[in-house]
Amino acid sequence: MAEFFPNISKIPFEGVKSTNPLAFKYYDPDEVVMGKTMREQLKFALSWWHTMGGDGTDMFGCGTADKTWGESDPTARAKAKVDAAFEIMDKLSIDYFCWHDRDLSPEYGSLKDNNEKLQEVVDYIAEKMKADPSKKLLWGTAKCFDHPRFMHGAGTSPSADVFAYSAAQIKKAIECTVQLGGTGYVFWGGREGYETLLNTNMALEQDNMARLLRMVIDYGRSIGFKGDFYIEPKPKEPTKHQYDFDTATVIGFLRKYGLDKDIKMNIEANHATLAQHTFQHELRVARDNGFFGSIDANQGDVLLGWDTDQFPTNAYDAALCMYEVLKAGGFTNGGLNFDAKARRGSFTPEDIFLSYIAGMDTFALGLKIAAKMIEDGRIDKFVEDRYASWSTGIGKDIIDGKATLADLEKYALEKGEVADSLGSGRQEYLESVLNQIMFNI
Repeated sequence: MAEFFPNISKIPFEGVKSTNPLAFKYYDPDEVVMGKTMREQLKFALSWWHTMGGDGTDMFGCGTADKTWGESDPTARAKAKVDAAFEIMDKLSIDYFCWHDRDLSPEYGSLKDNNEKLQEVVDYIAEKMKADPSKKLLWGTAKCFDHPRFMHGAGTSPSADVFAYSAAQIKKAIECTVQLGGTGYVFWGGREGYETLLNTNMALEQDNMARLLRMVIDYGRSIGFKGDFYIEPKPKEPTKHQYDFDTATVIGFLRKYGLDKDIKMNIEANHATLAQHTFQHELRVARDNGFFGSIDANQGDVLLGWDTDQFPTNAYDAALCMYEVLKAGGFTNGGLNFDAKARRGSFTPEDIFLSYIAGMDTFALGLKIAAKMIEDGRIDKFVEDRYASWSTGIGKDIIDGKATLADLEKYALEKGEVADSLGSGRQEYLESVLNQIMFNI
C-alpha cells in the first residue's frame, strides 16, 4: 500500500533542546510520570472529523486543504481515510481515534443505504485494527446535527418522525462502536436547544431528550457495550441556547431524569470558554460530582466568540487540566481526543503532523507540571490549611451534623466578631508558585 505521507517518518522524541520541527520535545511515550507511562496517562486520540475531513472551510470561505485523499468516489475516499488515519496514528504514536458516523461514511440517501455503506467502512477499520491491535476506538458518536432533517434538533425535534430517525441512526452508531471495541460513546447535542421560546415547548423537548438517552443506554448495554456514555457540554453555537450549556447544567438534567448513574462528561476546553468558564472549572465540577470521564483537547481564542477548535498550545491551561485528571485518579475509559483542526492557513499535509506534535507536546508538558504541582505539595497544603477550621471544633460539628441552628447562634454570640478568623487567600503567591514549578521542569 502506498504511503500518504512518504516524506514524514515516525516522529521521534528528541527532547527539549531539539529544533527539529518533526520531533517531540516533551512527549516521550515511555517516560513514567506518577506511576504510569505518558502513553498511559495521556491516551491521545485522533479526531476523524477535523483530521481526515476538515479542509479549512469556514463561514467566510471554501476549503484550503485537500482532504480527498486521492479519491473522487465517496466509498473509496472513506476507505482511503482509514488508511491515511492509521498511517498518521502510527507515525505520531497515537493509540486511539474517535469518530462521528458520517465522518466515516457520508450520507448516501436512505437510512438503509447509509447503514450499509457505514458498515462497509467499519468492517474495513476492523480489519486494520486486527492487523494492528495497538490502535483502539476511544469513542464513537452519531452526527445528528448537520443534515437539514436536524434543523430543529434530533432528540429534541418537534417532529416525532425526526426523533425516530435519530434513534435509528444512533442505534447503528452504537452497534458500530461495540463492533470496534469502543470504550466510550458520546452524546453531543449539536442542535439540541432553541433560538426562541416563542416556538418552543422546552419541557417536552427535554423530556424527549431524556427518553432518547435512556433508550440508547439500555440498548447499548443489551448488546454488550461495557464502556462509558458521555455528554459533551456546549453553551451555544449553533443554537442560541443549548440544553447542554455546561457541566453543572448537564448534571442537573441527568439527576432530574435518573440518568446520573449512567452518563459521565466529555469536557471540551473551547466549550468551557464559550460558557465563560475556565477549562479547569468544568473539569473540577465534573470531578467533584463524580462525572469525570473524557476530554476533548483543544483551545479557543478569547478574542473570538465562536468555537475555533485550535490545537492546544497553552501549557498553563494544559497543566491545570492534567492536575484535575491526576486528582481524579487518571483516565479509565476516557482519554485526550484532539478535537482540533489546523488553522485555515496551515493547509499542507505536513501541517497535520506539526499540529499534533504541538498539541501532544503541550499536554506532555502539562502532565509533567501537574505531577510536579502534586509532588511539590505547596498548593495542596495551602488549600488544606485554609479550610482547617472545618476539621476541628465548630466546623467539624457542622460537617458531622451535630450543630443545630440554635447552637450556631450561641457560638456566634459568644465568639463575637469573626473577621479575625479569616486569612489571606494569597492568590498572587500561589500563582507565582505555579510559575516557579512550570519554569523548573
